[in-house]
Amino acid sequence: MNKDMIANEVLSDNIASVLTLYPYAGDFFSASGIEGFQDRPQWTVRQYIADIPEALLEDIGASSSQLAEHFVLFLSRMEALKQKKKNVEKITIIGGQNKLGEHEDITISIEKGEIITVMGPTGSGKSCLLADIECLAQGDTQTKRKILIDGRIPSERERFQIENKLIAQLSQNMNFVMDLRVFDFLRLHGESRMIEDLDKVIEKIFDTANDLAGERFSKETPLTELSGGQSRALMIADTAFLSASPIVLIDEIENAGVDRKKALRLLAREQKIVLMSTHDPILALMGDKRIIIENGGIKTVLETSAMEKQNLKDLEDMDRKTTKLLHMLRSGERVETSVTML
Repeated sequence: MNKDMIANEVLSDNIASVLTLYPYAGDFFSASGIEGFQDRPQWTVRQYIADIPEALLEDIGASSSQLAEHFVLFLSRMEALKQKKKNVEKITIIGGQNKLGEHEDITISIEKGEIITVMGPTGSGKSCLLADIECLAQGDTQTKRKILIDGRIPSERERFQIENKLIAQLSQNMNFVMDLRVFDFLRLHGESRMIEDLDKVIEKIFDTANDLAGERFSKETPLTELSGGQSRALMIADTAFLSASPIVLIDEIENAGVDRKKALRLLAREQKIVLMSTHDPILALMGDKRIIIENGGIKTVLETSAMEKQNLKDLEDMDRKTTKLLHMLRSGERVETSVTML
């Protein structure tokens, strides 16, 4: 329902009916220090707003007409949060130029459920590519690249809106500053998105985060006490099950203290479009394709071959042994058997 429809129907309707359709409507007035919205069920919203004392309106800094407009805007935004975000089927990267000003003669389309890795030496421009995608660049960045959503130029709102962003970004340097328990954070996020069966969703996120993290934590743990790995595990699970963003950008997750393979498979299973910069050969070969960056430009795009997928199995076996060896050393055990026997 758009704002004009809400304005026509809500302002002339009685408060009892409005609360039936929009149970959160009274929160708008309570947050402004205006009480008694629920106490006048037969009044229309216009009557209620017109009855607010001028002194109180002056404290709020709005006239009656402005308050009515803000109320309608509040309801329209809350209703928008209840709607599932349009499913993005694919994004397209149209080449721009590298650091030398040389043209990137390339166009790449990435579909939902795909995992694309971005590789190149340190300082080659991997993070720059992710930044272009995050801002849905339209030739207005230093690389001159353009990003399309489902084959079209994204709207200004899609590019610059704060809420309901199309793109979520996860980086290594993520730590919480909110003084909340894990449970309170998840409930607050879920309620802000009006998620149904929220308790089940919270349980799913919590269990998944602990499955991804190297060390378990509880729902009562304050966010500020989570380790870097635990924070990232929580945000990956939150992004998979709660975030409305259909596109996820990950900047070098290999040193983030999470089960990186499980994290990628989780996001792909939830039909996210995933792009990840990495130096990890296992993660690189887990991708459906890999974008190679050189001198700030896209050098080439390689599709993971059948032989590379076979080599990935061998690499994963080596990684499993390395992980087991590390666990033994951390636990104070001696490593006196052949590593090949692990």
